[in-house]
Formats: sequence, C-alpha cells, structure tokens
Amino acid sequence: MKIQYLAVIFIIIILPISLILDSYVKSQIETLDLQILYDSKLNDATYDAIKAFQLNTVNSSTSDLVNSKMRDIEASVNTFFTTIASNFNMAGYNSDVLKNYVPALVYTLYDGYYIYSPYTNILNDTEVSSGSEYQDGEKRYGLKPYIYYSCRYKNANLDVVINYSLDNYISIQGTRNGIGISKAGYLIDNVEVSDNGNTVKYRGINIEEESPLEEYVGQTKYPYIKINGVKYYQDTDGSWFSLLNGEKSKQDTLQGGSNDAAKRYYKEAYEFRQWLTNNGILELKESDAVDENGNKLNNLVDENGDAIYQFSNQNIFTYQENNVTSIEEPTSRFNQHRLAIIRRSIERNLSIAIANYNRYTNITTNFQMPRLKEEEWDSILNNVCMISFLQGLSIGGKVYNGYAIIPNNVNEEVVTEDSIYIAERNDALGNPGSYYKVGDKTLNTQDLNNYIGVFNVDFQRKSIPNVNQDAGTTQWMYYYPKPQLGSYTSIVNETNKDERLGDNIYQYLEQPGLEQLAKLYYTALGRERYGMYKLERNADELKQTYM
Repeated sequence: MKIQYLAVIFIIIILPISLILDSYVKSQIETLDLQILYDSKLNDATYDAIKAFQLNTVNSSTSDLVNSKMRDIEASVNTFFTTIASNFNMAGYNSDVLKNYVPALVYTLYDGYYIYSPYTNILNDTEVSSGSEYQDGEKRYGLKPYIYYSCRYKNANLDVVINYSLDNYISIQGTRNGIGISKAGYLIDNVEVSDNGNTVKYRGINIEEESPLEEYVGQTKYPYIKINGVKYYQDTDGSWFSLLNGEKSKQDTLQGGSNDAAKRYYKEAYEFRQWLTNNGILELKESDAVDENGNKLNNLVDENGDAIYQFSNQNIFTYQENNVTSIEEPTSRFNQHRLAIIRRSIERNLSIAIANYNRYTNITTNFQMPRLKEEEWDSILNNVCMISFLQGLSIGGKVYNGYAIIPNNVNEEVVTEDSIYIAERNDALGNPGSYYKVGDKTLNTQDLNNYIGVFNVDFQRKSIPNVNQDAGTTQWMYYYPKPQLGSYTSIVNETNKDERLGDNIYQYLEQPGLEQLAKLYYTALGRERYGMYKLERNADELKQTYM
C-alpha cells in the first residue's frame, strides 16, 4: 500500500479522535475554571456573612444574650444569601433558587454552634392555632436549636455531662454517687494562692491588681470595669453608666480604683480545681466517655478508616506527656480530648443535617457532607467561624460540591491566647503609641512598665448615636475605644517575630528575660476572660462584689 493511502487512513482515524480529545480537554478546562469561580463566589459570600456577624457583635452591648445572638446570626445569614445571589446573578440564579442548593450553614461559637438548615416544625395541639405563623408539620428553613460542645461520662461513681468551650472553660452537671452536682469554671494548672488569698501566682508570676482601665466612648475617655460581658463606665460626675446599643444607661454606683479581675480569675480557677479534685472529676478517663444511650464512644477515623483520635484509657484532666507542664497547653491530653469531642459533635450533627436535606428539596443531587482537611478542622476547632456549603449546581462536566470556612478571630465570644496584644500607654512624646503581638521582638528591648495587655476587640472601630437636637437629626459617630495604632511589622505582616516563638506561647514566656512580658500577658488574659459573659454566672450577684 502506498504511503499516501496510509497517510489518508491515518488522518481519517486520528482527526476525529483529536477533535474529540480537544473538545474534552476544553470542556475539562471550562469546568475547572467554573469550579474555581464558584469557589471564589462562595468564599466571598461567606466572608461577608462572618464580617457582618463580627460588626454586629462588636457594636452591640447585648450580643451575649441568646435572642440578640440569634438576631445577629439571622442578619449574617441574610448577608450570605444577598451576597451569593449578587455573585451568581450573571449565572441566572437568584436567592430563592440558590437556597435549594445550600444544605447547611454552620456558626461555631464559644461553647456550641448553630446549624442553619431546613427542618420540620413540630407543634403540640395546644400550640396550633388558625392565625399562628407556625403550623404543625410545616417545612421551614432556619436556625436549629443551639448545640453545646458536650459529652457524657459514666463510671462507678459519676454520671456527668461536661460542656466544653473554645478555651479551658468547662461546665459540669450530673450526679456523684447519686447526688446531684453542678459547677463551672476555668481549668488551669500552676496556680498558687496564699492562705489569706492576698498573694496569687501563676507559673511563678505574681498576679497583682492593675491601675484603673480606661477607654474612649466617643471623644471622651472614661475609667471602666467589665463585669460578665458588660462594660460599666464611670462618668465625670462620679456616676456609672453602661452602653445599651450606643445609648447611655445609668447604673448603680460601683467601686472604682484598681482592677482586680485578673486575681479573681486565677483564684477562682484555683478553687474550681479543688472542687474537681474533691468530687472525683479529675479521675475521669477518656474511656468513660459514652453517647446518649450509654454506649462507649467510637474512635474518630478518617475516610480510610485510620484513627484520627483514640479514646484511650488515659486520664483526661491530669495526664501529661511530651514535656507538657500544664493542662492549658495546646498539646495537653485535656486539649486534645476537648478538640476531639467538639469535632465529633460538629461532624455528626452536620452530616445528619446535610443528609436529611435530600428530603426537603426537589434537586436530584445526593447531598452529603464532604471530607474536610485536617488544617480546616484546626481552624474550625480553634476559632469562632462560619462554614457554608453549596452543592448540586451544574458546572458542565460535573456537579459542583463546594464549601467555605472563614474564621473570625476578632470577636466578643472568646478570649484565646492570640487575642491579647501588648500596647504602649503612650510614647515618649505623649502620643498614643503602638500595640504589638506578644511574640514581637520589639517588646524584648523595651521597658514594659509603660505597657498594658489589651483584648484585640478593643482596637476595633465602634459607633454611638450623635443626636443633634436643634436639627432633630441623629448621626452615628465612629470612634476607637483604644487610641493606639497597630505596629505594621507586628500586626500586618509579622516580620519582626521572635524566633523563639512557636505554637506554645506558655513555653515561650518561660524564656529568660521575659518575666515582665509574661506578667503583662497573664494579667490581661485573666482579666479579659474573667470579664466575659458566662451563662452560669449570676450577673447581679457578681456585680454586688464591685459595690
């Protein structure tokens, strides 16, 4: 056969294959581009939603209350669907259509989380009325009841439920030898308290009372005390007020002067640990963890069946390894167990919510929870964050199945180890000065007598109403509670970080020469955690101790 004939046969065979392959490659590229575009749109909508939640909580004096928090989350959800509808508008999707492809939104908070997804409303006969907004058996899309980071433990003497949080605060309810017990507090080690209670040390650092705290409200600086999540300011005439959504609200007279919140924090943690010891809580083992039916908890495993975390026979609260010297360090047995419990709860309930979504939609997609990466779980378990899911949209060669995780590390929910900055009270010229992260090398060369530890939220812009009575108008005045400016090399790009700073800030502060820095940091950490809102506290009784 002549070579010309072979060439013709080759072209006849190869050309269609080449055209098909070219079309297939183009289709795959278009699908990949579309997936990247959808990922970006989903990520932007999630970021807008968590930013809206942050702004609402920072500027609301009632954000700790349940109804107010639910209101802020509802507003955040609306922001999410508004943004995502705007982003997908060119693709022909509006918010009503897109809701069919969003099986769940998750808001992880301080001691639990909300899942925003469809549910069937169940009402008792006495709750059903013809004029009611809610009907029995109605399918609704909204916030499900709050789920705590909790686990049940059972042994020969104890049957208790422990609620965990994003830090070392735990609450315990249950029975010991058939008698009810209930207590909550911060679980920390290395606290020493003198017999008369006047001397308090943490990790060998003497914790002392601070000078009065001050911050701006509008253009005026006031001394203040923070009690159970509320800041009380002392006015120029000696009276006290708090801010209720920007408006001054008169309060009872409180005791001004020095601030002893840090000492209270460590003393109460010391007493809480004694209570745990006396009631046998510190003897609990991981193997005592059971589910709601009393069955032993199964180990956490990945998609290959390999163990992510094993519920061993080790003690939860006192067992230490790998040079861990305290229970609050990130690699302690307690913290590893705490994170495993939180992850198990979120993964279990979220999987159920997404799987159940198939009963609420006419979309043919099989909705199911995707496998999250370990670094993504690290972000979820250590921050207030939002998780969004978008599934079932056609992107050419396949069906889109995406999710976005956006953390929020500046919020009123939790004081983490990274939430404390070290701020200069004023510089040599009397200017406001700067603030730094704890591991910045600049702090190693400064006399820190003129510095103070500050909660990072206090550097965020806030607003109050400014009423013009003559004009009969109200405008919002924006201000910063703390006047210091963030150090660019510390806050923005972190190019001046101390090489000795690793993942464990407690071990870093034990370095020689950092005693003064450690004192500022531990004092601020204790003060801010003590001032946070806690459901278990009686706010009026706590307030009485400041009168």
